[in-house]
Amino acid sequence: MSILQAIVLGIIQGLTEFLPVSSSGHLIFLPKLFGWADQGLAFDTFIHLGTLVAVVVYFRKKLLGMLKSVLLVNSDQGTGSSNRKLAWLIILSIIPAGIVGILFDSWIEENLRATWIIGVNFIVWGVVLFIADRVQRTTINNQQSLEKVNWRTALFIGCAQAVALVPGTSRSGITMTAGLFSKLDKKSAAEFSFLMSVPIITLAGGMQLIDMIKNGFEAVGVEMLIAGFVASAISGLLAIWGLMKIIQKWSFLPFVVYRVIIGVLILLFL
Repeated sequence: MSILQAIVLGIIQGLTEFLPVSSSGHLIFLPKLFGWADQGLAFDTFIHLGTLVAVVVYFRKKLLGMLKSVLLVNSDQGTGSSNRKLAWLIILSIIPAGIVGILFDSWIEENLRATWIIGVNFIVWGVVLFIADRVQRTTINNQQSLEKVNWRTALFIGCAQAVALVPGTSRSGITMTAGLFSKLDKKSAAEFSFLMSVPIITLAGGMQLIDMIKNGFEAVGVEMLIAGFVASAISGLLAIWGLMKIIQKWSFLPFVVYRVIIGVLILLFL
């Protein structure tokens, strides 16, 4: 792998992690398109840590408030109580993906990275996002904000996140879709999706990083990891900012169209 390849993959990861278009799918089919060797799950997971930096930077005030509310329980009302509730709901939401990941991660890695699976998932979950977007418009006068999320909604979105372990699904896409079906407004659905990515990326990336430290970095190279990490962090921050602007003015339709087109192209040519 060259430095240029690592940077390109880092940018792709950063942009697609937070847009509802599947980062894992892009990291599998684009190297095939360019004739590059598969960079492997280790590199993919490490550049996920770059996107973790992006979401922490963007939501630093909210995350700090949640952390303080859990560690320093000194308020039962107002912002402190709201942040504490949200923090526990975020923790609840990662349980399904954590269980599925522990039990089936190796099987998914070995059996579900085929390009045809990615192509089908691009199309299917793009269509589901379109339906959720239409449903959201019909409930515009009965939508809930982030503060109104309850444990049922958090668990439902968490189960959706577990499905996203299959490449081509899109973690952000399917969790935002679940949020829309749960009658969250678009901004709140996106924010909850981004916030719940923090613990899941931290756990997955941390475990992979420990494994890489134990076994050495020879397979990829430290320079490649750093280049990919920095590129994913910068592009990820831009992707979050851009998505929050887009969905508050328009719908998810552009992402739906993109997913369907890419899915069809994958099935036809890869």
